[in-house]
Amino acid sequence: MSTAPPEIAWFSALCDDDYEFLGVPDPNLASTWEHCADIVTTAERNGFDNVLLPSGYDLGIDATSFAAGIATQTERINLLLAVRMGELWPPQLARQLATIDRMSAGRLTINIISSDLPGAPLPSGPRYQRTREYMSVLRTLLDGQPVDFDGEFVSVQLDPPRVRTVSGQCPPFYFGGFSDDAKDTAAVAADVFLTWPDTVAGVAGTVSEMRDRAAAVGRELKFGLRSHLIVRDTHAEAMAATRRLVSQLDDDTGAAIRARALDSASVGVRRQADLRDSADGDGFAEAGLWTGIGRARSGAGAAIVGDPDEVAAKLEAYRAVGIDAFILSGYPHMAECDLFGQLVLQSMPHRKLWNP
Repeated sequence: MSTAPPEIAWFSALCDDDYEFLGVPDPNLASTWEHCADIVTTAERNGFDNVLLPSGYDLGIDATSFAAGIATQTERINLLLAVRMGELWPPQLARQLATIDRMSAGRLTINIISSDLPGAPLPSGPRYQRTREYMSVLRTLLDGQPVDFDGEFVSVQLDPPRVRTVSGQCPPFYFGGFSDDAKDTAAVAADVFLTWPDTVAGVAGTVSEMRDRAAAVGRELKFGLRSHLIVRDTHAEAMAATRRLVSQLDDDTGAAIRARALDSASVGVRRQADLRDSADGDGFAEAGLWTGIGRARSGAGAAIVGDPDEVAAKLEAYRAVGIDAFILSGYPHMAECDLFGQLVLQSMPHRKLWNP
């Protein structure tokens, strides 16, 4: 366990994923510039270190355009921009990312996404090969170095763009995935390996495995946990909030929502389904870990639930097995951001500026 305080990040629902009642669309919570910007500024006001800006195609609004806009509306919070490998030619993407880093005065971090491109699916092996090639070229260019790379998907000999990041170095790459191809990619190319909700023992196993994989190629990784949460003044109120959140959800609607995402058939998503299947009758996989959110969400499908002391203790349990960063969210996102900020975050040590 690191002795340094963790990074605590929030989530801006750019991909049509904000609800008062899970699975029931609310026009007031739709992914618009205004609503998602309000989530980010709420997170900054509450003292979060970073905010994830997720990427979709059919869902919501464009993450990169949003990051450029919100960079000028914020002052302290870092921006964790999700970028899908293969959508832009790497030199152009490097220039775009360096520009956004400049616009944010050096607050850009990068979430590498390796799922299929819209309308252009690839098997896992070549898809992750493309991702590794993109990550290599991006890192070189964002480090301000000329690139000479000849791969299966990228062949380029080029000087770096004139625009440089504020630090002159590549921002940290956050990356997640549970297939062997994904884990191999993380081991050789990521800075922060992101895992989805799991039992504390399950997270410990993932951290141990990925440390070994990185060590085998002479590298070290930081580790992040992406999870939802529900915190209330009392345990009973938190339990009532779980029931209320899914009180208007039917199984067919939930299945349709889960199927919308490009990664809905991934190994990681199947693991979340297995966690949900193993839960008790109230949806808890273990004390404080509720899987009900996964009934209507592809991807991270469980929430840390409890009163402030219980939530803080659960986060500390994950810290004890190697988690360095938390990317959190809750429904509705602004309301839960305020609750966590006031009830938990204010009394937690965390990193004002965090670098791997």
